[in-house]
Amino acid sequence: MNCAEEKTKVYMTESEAETTALAESFAQSLAPGQVLCLRGDLGVGKTIFAKGLCSALGVSEHVSSPTFTLVNEYEGAQGTIYHFDLYRIEDPDELYEVGFEEFVGGDGIAIIEWPERAEELLPQNRFEILLERNGENGRRITVKEYL
Repeated sequence: MNCAEEKTKVYMTESEAETTALAESFAQSLAPGQVLCLRGDLGVGKTIFAKGLCSALGVSEHVSSPTFTLVNEYEGAQGTIYHFDLYRIEDPDELYEVGFEEFVGGDGIAIIEWPERAEELLPQNRFEILLERNGENGRRITVKEYL
């Protein structure tokens, strides 16, 4: 990755509620145009983190993983949030059909689960958030900001 600067922070949470609270706190610093890539194994809490982000950004409707629709759009206090789930993407070219490049880095906030399915389409400036299991209910959450 040819990023000019990288900032990394690591957080430990012990429950789903703590993971949600961390996401809500993190969301306070977000602005339109930012891209968040959520990485981690199945069931590690990517959608829980996304729900916390959306809640803090003023989304009042139910937030769910857009596994079968590819992207869900939500209206928040700061504008539109685009929540992508790329798990079922087999070829990044499929994303051109839905206008992925227009959503990512545009005037909304993009949250992308399974970003490794479209690595070459991701902007250089973004947040990379890796969620890993730490015991039965705990999570290690590594946040890297690429500027």
